[in-house]
Amino acid sequence: MVRWSKWRRGIGSAKAPESEEWTLLRAERLLFAALLGGLLALPAWAGPPDEPFVVTDMPEIGRPGGDIRTLIGQPRDARMFLVFGYARLVAFDRDFNLFADILRDVEVEEGRIFTLHLRPGHRWSDGHPFTAEDFRFFWEDVAQHEMLRPTGPPIDMIVDGELPEVQILDELTVRYTWSKPNPFFLPGLAGALPLVIQMPAHYLKPLHEHHADPAELAQRVRDTGARDWAQLFGRHSREHAATDPNLPTLQPWRLRTAPPAERIVAERNPYFHRVDPNGVQLPYADRMIFSVVESRLIPVKIGGGEADMQARGLSFSDVTFLKESEGRAGMYTHLWRTSPASHLALFPNLNATDPVWRAVFRDVRVRRAFSLATDRHALSGFLYFGIADPANNTLLPESPLWREEIATAFIQHDPAKANALLDEAGLDRRGAGGLRLLPDGRPMEIVVETSGESTEHSDILELIAAQWRDIGVRLITRPSQREVLRNRIFAGETMMTIATGVENGFATADMSPEAFAPTSQVHYQWPMWGQHHETRGLAGEAPDIAEAIRLYDLFDAWRVAQDIDQRRQIWAEMLDIWADNVFTIGLISGVRQPVAVKTNLANVPADAIYSWDPGAHFGIYRPDTFWWR
Repeated sequence: MVRWSKWRRGIGSAKAPESEEWTLLRAERLLFAALLGGLLALPAWAGPPDEPFVVTDMPEIGRPGGDIRTLIGQPRDARMFLVFGYARLVAFDRDFNLFADILRDVEVEEGRIFTLHLRPGHRWSDGHPFTAEDFRFFWEDVAQHEMLRPTGPPIDMIVDGELPEVQILDELTVRYTWSKPNPFFLPGLAGALPLVIQMPAHYLKPLHEHHADPAELAQRVRDTGARDWAQLFGRHSREHAATDPNLPTLQPWRLRTAPPAERIVAERNPYFHRVDPNGVQLPYADRMIFSVVESRLIPVKIGGGEADMQARGLSFSDVTFLKESEGRAGMYTHLWRTSPASHLALFPNLNATDPVWRAVFRDVRVRRAFSLATDRHALSGFLYFGIADPANNTLLPESPLWREEIATAFIQHDPAKANALLDEAGLDRRGAGGLRLLPDGRPMEIVVETSGESTEHSDILELIAAQWRDIGVRLITRPSQREVLRNRIFAGETMMTIATGVENGFATADMSPEAFAPTSQVHYQWPMWGQHHETRGLAGEAPDIAEAIRLYDLFDAWRVAQDIDQRRQIWAEMLDIWADNVFTIGLISGVRQPVAVKTNLANVPADAIYSWDPGAHFGIYRPDTFWWR
C-alpha cells in the first residue's frame, strides 16, 4: 500500500505547527467562543482546519495583505482563478510528484483502491463543513444523473467500462475501488482543470430535483430564464466557469464578481487549509484581481505597470520591450523554461469534412513532405535569436523516454525530398505559378487558422509560407477567435491550425501517453476521433487509420500495464509510431516564457518551468504564498 500523507521532504508537513503563536491563536479562538456563550462554536470560527497543511518550502515567510493583479484576454479566462489557486485533493509538487493537499491522507492499494481521508474541521469558503457527503452527492446525484451528465461519469473514473465502487466509510473517509488499476485517477485530481469528484452539497441540493421543493425549484427556473432545473444547476455548479460568485470553494480565493465584468475580483478564503511555518493562514494576498483587456494590448499594459504578475498574453517576441520597460514598470522579466514538446506546431485536420483535403492530409507522404519543407533553423534565427531548437512535437531531452531518432525524424530541411514525396503522393500536377493541384483540380492552397491572439503565430506562418512555396504549396493565414476556431476544428471545418504542441514534453513512463493517441477532442489533428473516445462512442468518429488505431490500443494497454517495464515498452512503440507518421508538424522547442513580476512581489521564482498540465502555470509555485515586501 502506498500512502500520501505528508509533503515530500523540503515541501511541508501535514500537521499543525507546534509554535507559541499557533497555540495562542487557538486559545484565543476558544476564549472568544466561550465569551460569546457558545453562540459562535469553535468549528464555525473562520480559520484553517484542525490539521492544516503547513507550507515549509517557501523561499521567504511573508505577511498578509494587498492585492495581486493580472490581465486576461477574455472574461471566460476567469477560470484561471481555479488554475492559479491550485488547491487540489492531491497535487503535483515542483518536481511533478504527487502529494496529498486538500486531503489529509491518501492510501493506495494495488493501484486500484483509493482511500481518501479529509482534514478534521475543514470547511468550504462559506463556513459549511467539507465532508464525505460532498463526495456522495457528486457521485450519486450528479455524475450518474442523465440530465446533468448525459455521457455519464468522468472518463477518468471508468476503467474498461467499469465504474468504481464508492464507499462512504465515515464523515471524513471515502473509498473508490476498481477491479483493475486506474492510473488516471490521482493525476486527474491534480490537473490544471482537475477531475471533479466532490461538490458543495449544502449549496447545490436546493437546485437539484432530488432534494429541492418542486414548487420552489420550478419558480427559480422561471425567475432565471433557465431551460430547466438541470441548466440552472449547471450554471451554479461549474467552478471552472467562474459564473457564480456565491459557489463555495476550497481554493485560496473565492470569486466575488458576477459575470459579465471587465474587472473580476476574488477575495481570500477565510477557511483555506494551508498555513505558513508560523501558523499564519494563507493566502497572504487579500485579493486576486483579473482585468479583461484585448490580448494584443497585454504586453503594452505590462510595460506600463498595470499588472503585478503576468505570463499569459506574453511571448518571447515581447522580451526586448519588457526588458526596456522594467525600470518604469517596477518589474523583473523572468524567462521560465517551457514544457511543451513543441513551442508551436501545425495540425493538419485528419477529420476535415472536405473529402479531398481529408484524403490528402491522411497520406503520410504529404505530412512528411510538409515537415521536410520547413526550415526550422531559419525560424529560430529570424524569430528567436537562434536559441530555439528544431523540434517535431515529441518528448524533450529532459524526459527519460527521449531518444535521438524520434526527436530528429523528418525535421531536416530537404525541399528536394519533400517535392519527391508530394509527386509520389499523386500531387504532381502544377498550375499557374507552379502551384500544385489537388486531385479535383483545385490549387493546393492551405488555410492555416489561428486564434488571432498572438502576432507570433502570424510571423512564423509568414516564414513557413515562403518556405512552402518551394514545394508548390500556398499557405494562407486566417486569424479567428479562440472559441470560434475551436468549434470549427471540432466540426471538421478547418484544414490546418497552429497551436502549442504536446503539453508535457518531460513525461515519464508512469505518466499517461494520452497526448499521443486519439483520446481528446482538443487534439486538433484528429478532433472527431478524440470526441469519440471522450463520449464513449456517443459522438465523433472511430479512428479508421491503422496507425491511429494502434496508438489507441497501446494507450489502452498502458492503462492496465502492471509494471514500469511494460509502460516503458508501450511508450517506446507509441513514440516510434508518432515520429514515423508525423501526425503533427512540430516546429521549434526551447523557447522561454517571459514572466513579468513586480520587483517587490516575493516568492515568485526567477527560474521555473511554465507548464499547463502538470503545472497549472503559476499554480505549482503556490501563489497563495506570494506576498508584498
